[in-house]
Amino acid sequence: MCGIVGAVAQRDVVDILVEGLRRLEYRGYDSAGVAVVNNSGELQRVRRLGKVKELSDAVHSTPTPGGTGIAHTRWATHGEPSERNAHPHLSKEHIAVVHNGIIENHANLRRLLEEEGYVFTSDTDTEVIAHLVQKELKNTDSLLAAVQKTVKQLHGAYGTVLMDKNDATRLVVARSGSPLVIGLGIGENFIASDQLALLPVTRRFIFLEEGDVAEITRTTIKIFDKDGQAIERQIHESTASYDAGDKGKYRHFMLKEIYEQPNAVTNTLEGRLSSESVMDETFGNGAAELFKKVKHIQIVACGTSYHSAMVARYWLETFSGISCNVEIASEFRYRKSFVQPNSMVVTISQSGETADTLAALRLAKELGYLGSLSICNVAGSSLVRESDLAFMTRAGAEIGVASTKAFTTQLVGLAMLVLAIGKYNGLSTEQQKEMVAALKNLPAKLEESLALAPKIEALAEEFADKHHALFLGRGDQYPIAMEGALKLKEISYIHAEAYAAGELKHGPLALIDAHMPIIVVAPNNDLLEKLKSNVEEVRARGGILYVFADEDAKFESDATMRVINVPHIHPWLAPILYTLPLQLLSYYVAIIKGTDVDQPRNLAKSVTVE
Repeated sequence: MCGIVGAVAQRDVVDILVEGLRRLEYRGYDSAGVAVVNNSGELQRVRRLGKVKELSDAVHSTPTPGGTGIAHTRWATHGEPSERNAHPHLSKEHIAVVHNGIIENHANLRRLLEEEGYVFTSDTDTEVIAHLVQKELKNTDSLLAAVQKTVKQLHGAYGTVLMDKNDATRLVVARSGSPLVIGLGIGENFIASDQLALLPVTRRFIFLEEGDVAEITRTTIKIFDKDGQAIERQIHESTASYDAGDKGKYRHFMLKEIYEQPNAVTNTLEGRLSSESVMDETFGNGAAELFKKVKHIQIVACGTSYHSAMVARYWLETFSGISCNVEIASEFRYRKSFVQPNSMVVTISQSGETADTLAALRLAKELGYLGSLSICNVAGSSLVRESDLAFMTRAGAEIGVASTKAFTTQLVGLAMLVLAIGKYNGLSTEQQKEMVAALKNLPAKLEESLALAPKIEALAEEFADKHHALFLGRGDQYPIAMEGALKLKEISYIHAEAYAAGELKHGPLALIDAHMPIIVVAPNNDLLEKLKSNVEEVRARGGILYVFADEDAKFESDATMRVINVPHIHPWLAPILYTLPLQLLSYYVAIIKGTDVDQPRNLAKSVTVE
């Protein structure tokens, strides 16, 4: 959510700022803005409701030269989406601020500032930062000192960048709970909420830590920790790629990313499997020593990542012989929990900056777990840096808000974790060999499943007038049914629910009629006969079924049931394979509904606030 880009350079920076915002569009936003101190020393600000293209057209119609500037894409939290609420915000026409996060005590601060004569021109919590800094500048000799005093008054989460038109040689930034990265150039430096924004101008980055405040000029970087002490932070050379700027032959990023999954899974597996096991080094130094001690795993995640965690619970308890709990991060962090003996906490996040998941990790460290492991797609993210161990999914940049390849690569990472821990808990060598062989064959199976796209596209036509849908699965396919329902509601805006098929009698059967499509995932596993009984319960009540079934499961299409046969796969990996047809179904239904597939309404890619 929300994107920040800033620059201090000898050249004009507005194009760099706008291009940086364009590269952060995937995070989700409703408005965009830029402020630059121009060559005459004046502060020029341009803001637009809507897409970055609207902002780009505006700044190019009104030349905005200048070497110091900040830019932002906003996802509304306080105040409706509008131009007046778009960032940057100003104070006394010389302080400009952009901000990600939420200032929880903004109402009290706003009231105090208004009593002192400050006039607010927006409904946002962000504007209090600009006015507080302007106020503190009256009693300090630098923007840096004013910001350091201001952040002590803020409660909540923020990644914020400020500039002063009266001293346009520097930017001052502060981070608490919302990520910021400094990009190092030659005679110029940059700031952003995501390194992807800066890849056209630098490959050298410094990731700010919690509580850091930094002053950035063209030639210097000064960083101070939460106690105000000067500190050095490590410089990282990035190998990240931004390969998503072109949809290629695909109509949407989401479709492109669905089709990238066989290659993404290949990348996830590459160099991490021997002929019979997963190499412990895959998870980082010291993984083997930790895994030998683990007898319980607590997984914490949000959204799609939570669904991958639920699949992992089935796998871990079935194959690794250890207990596993799964909890939504926003619930875990706000309740009193009990730490099982010899327990490891695992956090899962595509971005590594999900606010609730990051807060849950920090809480877990205080509670006394043996260790922590993150499964993540972004190297250098806060979650990766703050965990003892990390597994990088290598999915590549995922631009579509509705996660596809990030989800499947998370599942692959969790499958490898099952093998890595299982070998210390009774998983035989023969079982490991069989499971490794299945993993190595997975990309080819995913390719086969994508060949079903024409059939699924035709099937989607039957959803054109539907407003509700029910997804069913059993065992480790129940979380896949949940993921399928989430995808459908995210991008087509059809209300969709998922149930464990055995729960039909406990309420959902009341919803069944000819207008409620029932989507079923039916691999050929030990629960197949039970699932067939559940299917018959639906048919007996006039429901219309859409069954994604193993080619050997012996389902047949008729007037009340549409069957799409899915390639046979090792039952262990069926949850991964069956995800792809559900993604395609959601995509084609959304196309029929005419929604914004890549940027669905009200949603953001990286949820960096509670």
